[in-house]
Parts: sequence; structure tokens; C-alpha cells
Amino acid sequence: MALSQEPAGEAGAAKRAKKGIPSARERINMLMDPGTFVEIGALVRQSSDPKALYGDGVVTGHGLVEGRPVAVFSHDQTVFGGSVGEMFGRKVSAILEFAAKIGCPVVGINDSGGARIQDAVTSLAWYAEMSRRHEPLLGVVPQVSMILGKCAGGAVYAPITGTETLVATEDSYMFVTGPNVIRDVMGEDVTLEELGGARNQMEYGNLHHVAVDEKAAFEWVRAYLGFLPSSCQEQAPIVNPGLEPEVTASDLELDSIIPDADNAGYDMHDILLRIFDDGDFHEVGADVARNMITGFSRVDGRTVGVVASQPLVLSGAIDARCSDKAARFVRICDAYEIPLVFVVDTPGVLPGVEEEKIGVIRRGGRFFFAVVESTVPKVTIIVRKAYGGAYAVMGSKQLGTDLNFAWPTARIAVMGAESAVSILFRRQVQEAGENGPTVRKNLIDYYNATIPTPWVAAERGYIDAVIEPSQTRLELRKALKLLRDKQVARMPRKHRLMPI
Repeated sequence: MALSQEPAGEAGAAKRAKKGIPSARERINMLMDPGTFVEIGALVRQSSDPKALYGDGVVTGHGLVEGRPVAVFSHDQTVFGGSVGEMFGRKVSAILEFAAKIGCPVVGINDSGGARIQDAVTSLAWYAEMSRRHEPLLGVVPQVSMILGKCAGGAVYAPITGTETLVATEDSYMFVTGPNVIRDVMGEDVTLEELGGARNQMEYGNLHHVAVDEKAAFEWVRAYLGFLPSSCQEQAPIVNPGLEPEVTASDLELDSIIPDADNAGYDMHDILLRIFDDGDFHEVGADVARNMITGFSRVDGRTVGVVASQPLVLSGAIDARCSDKAARFVRICDAYEIPLVFVVDTPGVLPGVEEEKIGVIRRGGRFFFAVVESTVPKVTIIVRKAYGGAYAVMGSKQLGTDLNFAWPTARIAVMGAESAVSILFRRQVQEAGENGPTVRKNLIDYYNATIPTPWVAAERGYIDAVIEPSQTRLELRKALKLLRDKQVARMPRKHRLMPI
């Protein structure tokens, strides 16, 4: 039994020490509550090979995270580089079946070179089998993949296809094929960082959080799981409900938080920290598409998913990358019955040739689809600008949002005053000659005073109420309590078709 704890012996331990990385079991213990991990299959090895090592390159088992069951597998770099063999595949498949039976999250700790070359097609077959075993769990239990070290081939395909959230450390890498293979096959010289560095992969949209080190990565995953239910059949944990039932000094600060100038920037996080419980906000995808903020918080102790504009980046305009980020997040929330709160300050969809080239229409369509498809309670708060198609996709009533609020500072229209005046009154401004700038300014002021005000939207029923900013936190509580038992019947179908 002792040999199974260090299958590669002193040589394996020395290899880890040289790389400065923890063992597979040490990584699991960084994730789990102390003393709760129960290993399964420690003595498994390939029976046809007398030199086979125990564990076959992966440690599997279950334990508790914040007192709730979680299944886990962790690649062992000291055994065949953590690559996949037959018994490796059988062990991972078995722990996925275990998670399906008891309805608990799965965390995969990946540090692998991919397929085991000496096992030929057997390794490929088990990679495919593991991917197939992940699929029935998607949207049923939370699945998180952690990329630690250098992961290649199947070790990146499996996390992408089989899990909803990928987390890495700054010194990790992920790629389909490494720099040496690319040099040999394609004749291209590329550095490891350029090819698969975690920060670059975050920009490509393949990772959802990059941590400074493994300790921070495991802390992030523990916090992430704390906001989610163990399965789609359960509720997320309720934490400290009923706190601060009256307007607080922090609430009152919201009454003056929006700058007087339309184009002045401010940090949306300053609003989010004041309208949710305890200022607790767990951001997902913080380092990619920063013009959109997505993450989890709580309202009256219950988890909510937050989709918010970020005026500090691109003025909060919606582009292709943030559309992907938001669509994915909305679908995760919908899968686990987590209500959605949209906090809106956006001038519209980002224009430009580059955006059209990379598919802002199709990718924006996915965002629209995700919002329409979602059946969870949805509440929208428009704090400043909500223009054009961005108004529609950011939780408009017409896409199925249940309750829509606006602050008195809100402006809702097809476009902002400057653009509208340029289109509608170009001739009048030109004919004014030297008085053109004055005429233009007067028209802009008139437009802002009469067209995009929240009162116009409220008169037409597109906004349910115009509220004082300081009332927002308490109004959210009342709204989500009212919507708690919301149910939406769906027509039966095999699956929905979305713009992909």
C-alpha cells in the first residue's frame, strides 16, 4: 500500500522536487476539507505489464469541500508523465459514474502530456470514452477543470469538451501540440508562452480564471463551488439571509455614484459591491472581455448570477468576445437554476471591420439566444446608458426578463444623443452656418431631455419602475423573493439549435 502512494519511488519524488510542484495527492488535499479525502483505485495497475506502476498515472476519489461531497481526479506527473492509459481511463470513468450516482460536483486536476504514445490506439480510445462519460454530467453537476503544468492534446480537449469552467495558474500551458512538433511539422518557431501560456489562452477564451499560483487556484475553485448547488436537482447553499434589512450608508452612496457627464467612466464593481449581500462578488472571467463583468453574488443569502456592463472598458460596449463570455455564463446559471441580475450601462454594440470579421453578429446572436432560452428568474437594473441592440440583449423585457428597473440617471434609446442628432438633424446643423455648434448642442440637450429618459420607457411598460439607486438592494430582495417559485413550461424537443 505504501508503494501505491509513491508509485515512481524516489525518482518520481526527485522529478517533482526539481519541477517544484506538489504531488497529485497533495493537490487534492489543497482542494478538499482537511482529512476528508477518500481515495479509490490506489492499487489499480495494468495487469498485462509486469513493470506497470500503481495508479496508472491518476489519483481518483472523493471528499468534502465546505462540508459538501465532491469527486476528484488528479494526474500524477511522475507516472508516464500523467498520460492516459487503459487503467487511467477506467479509473476516471469510474469516478465520473460515482459523481453521477450521488449527484456531486467533479474537479479534474490536469497535468499531463496527453495520450500515452506507447499505448497507441488504446490511449485514444480511453480519451474518447472519458469525454463521453463527461457529457451526461454537463449541466447536471458542476464540473471544473484545473490546468496545472503543461497540458497537451487530449489533456486540453477533454477539459474543454467535458467541463464548464477551466482554471489555470500563470505558469501553466495548454496546447494541442507543443512547440517542437510545430517546428518539425510546420516549420514555425514559436515559444511556449506564445503558443499556450495561460494568459494567452485566457484571451483566446479557453480559460475562465488564471490564478497566481496553485494555492490561489484551489481557493478560487472552493469559492466557486460554494456559490453552486451540488447538482441541478438541489439549491445552492443559503448563506446569512436577512442581513441589513434597511437602507444603509453604503446604499445611500449609490445616489451619487453615477458621474454627471454622460461619457465619464466609473468602475461598475463599485455598484455591484453595494447592491449584493456583504459586498461578496466572485468574478468569473475577470481577465478576458473586461467590458463585460460576469460572476456570482448573493441576494438575501441566495446565489445570483450577475451580468454587468463595465464602463471603464470600451465604455461598456458589447463586442464578440464579451458576447461569448456572457452567453456561456448565462447558460451555466440557467442549468443550475441560479437567478440572473443584469446591471446595465452600455452604449451599444461595438462597431468596426474587425468585429464583423470575427463574427460579432453570430456571437452576439448566441448571447441573445442564451438570454431567451433561460427560464430562471431574471431582473434588470439600468443604471445609465442602454442603447440599441445592447439594450435588448442585456435583459430587456422583450427577451423574457421578469422585472426591469431603471435609475433616474438611465437613458434608453436606439442610440445616444450625439449620434442621433448627427443622423436626424444634419441638414439643420449645416444650414445654421456659424451657429451650427450651438444648434447642435441645443438639439442634443433637447433629445436627452425628451427621448431617452426612463420615464418614456416606463410609460410604455418597458420598465416596471424607476427607483432611487439607494433602494436597489432592497428592491432586488423583494423582486427575487417574488420570483422564487417561477416556472416556465417548454415544448418537448431533442435539443435546441443555437447560432454556433
